[in-house]
Amino acid sequence: MSRDSKRPVIKAATSSHSGIAGLLVALGMAGCAAVFLTPSERIFEGRANATDGDSIRLENTRIRLKGIDAPELDQICRRGAQAYRCGEHARDALLSLVIGRPITCKAAGRDKYRRTLAVCTVGGVDIGSRMVASGWAVSYGDYMSEQRQAERRREGLWAGTFELPREWRRAHPIGP
Repeated sequence: MSRDSKRPVIKAATSSHSGIAGLLVALGMAGCAAVFLTPSERIFEGRANATDGDSIRLENTRIRLKGIDAPELDQICRRGAQAYRCGEHARDALLSLVIGRPITCKAAGRDKYRRTLAVCTVGGVDIGSRMVASGWAVSYGDYMSEQRQAERRREGLWAGTFELPREWRRAHPIGP
């Protein structure tokens, strides 16, 4: 007890064991953060399912294909006088590329929804490139050459009229 009060004095442990334990805990936390918070360069492999035209689920990992943007599932586009659900068509196009086939994704970060951003391939073919070349996604910076070709050939979305997905999302916000 201290002379000035009736309360016991508590001294911090100064053993070298507590310092090492603290260091090990800190290193473990840093390692976990590196794996879970910044997935850059991490490789994911397996079979995937398309959740929309630019996203897949590979086991328990939600992956957004880097460099492309596809219509939202409930987005409507037009071919002449005919309206159609182009977001569903985009998802189906992606599904046809990945269903039942082993894919490999190389992580490149996270998007604002905490999904892993990745470049993915199936049979050595870049899935993002195929989606843009087939006209069911637009370039989001990485596939301008493929987009110009799809526009010239009037493939997918380019066979009619559509709002760019990011503009459609701005006009149709989710939630309150």
